[in-house]
Amino acid sequence: MYKLGVDLGGTKTEAILLDDSLNIVERKRVVTPHENYSEIVDAISNLVLEVSKNISDYSLGICTPGAISKQTGLIKNSNTQCLIGKPLKTDLEEKLHKKISMENDANCFVMAESKMGAAKNFDFVFGVIMGTGVGGGIVVNGNLHSGRTNIAGEWGHHTLHNNGNSCYCGKQGCVETYISGPALEKKWTLLTGQTKSMPEILSNTESDARKQWKDEFLENFGVGLANVIDILDPDAIVLGGGLSNIDFLYTEGKKLVYEKVFSDLVDTPILKNELGDSAGVYGAALLN
Repeated sequence: MYKLGVDLGGTKTEAILLDDSLNIVERKRVVTPHENYSEIVDAISNLVLEVSKNISDYSLGICTPGAISKQTGLIKNSNTQCLIGKPLKTDLEEKLHKKISMENDANCFVMAESKMGAAKNFDFVFGVIMGTGVGGGIVVNGNLHSGRTNIAGEWGHHTLHNNGNSCYCGKQGCVETYISGPALEKKWTLLTGQTKSMPEILSNTESDARKQWKDEFLENFGVGLANVIDILDPDAIVLGGGLSNIDFLYTEGKKLVYEKVFSDLVDTPILKNELGDSAGVYGAALLN
């Protein structure tokens, strides 16, 4: 059976069709109409029909920002605001007359990297998304572990600092408010009074502000991931998202993580992803 996956991203929506050997048969991307729910439903439906036009026997998986509530069946915790509270899975199944598997971007990322990417030789994998937000997903022996209420792996909303930075989720001190891209850019502005993008901040290697910024980033990264290891003790951690391209996370960052783990032996591999921004669409296809 063919496998069709769709990745609904903030800027692009991509569909991919794989054969039994996971070779690409068809692939297409369109711009995401991210502010209009009905247009998103239409865009996904049209992509699926285009990519599968010569195929009838295929499974369908969709990667979305946010999770599906097990209680209501509606999208929750999505940074694409127009999806929140909407029955996306139901609406697409009715429109396409097809059963759909649907998971959030972090779950699809770790599924892809554990089966086809950097972590394919490990049984128990924790996948990290660090970009506009911070999220995570868990795969055990090739199977996604979503948890009792579909929030397994959401380390981005663990409390890192009591009474800390305010988060959109309504809490304070969440990991996401310290080591996401927007949080790190905001921290730079607080330190320097300058508004800079992440690439600009990373290229500024000499200033005292840069050292303080980096030290705090690494400290928060170390504590956050050490907490994950203390609880899950995975065979490997794989990093994804835009911030996963920062080289010092795999050297100085790993060292800080190891120093804070509650064990006399710490050797958890912290790996850079291999599939890049294609992990979501591959992971969606692999959900079935």
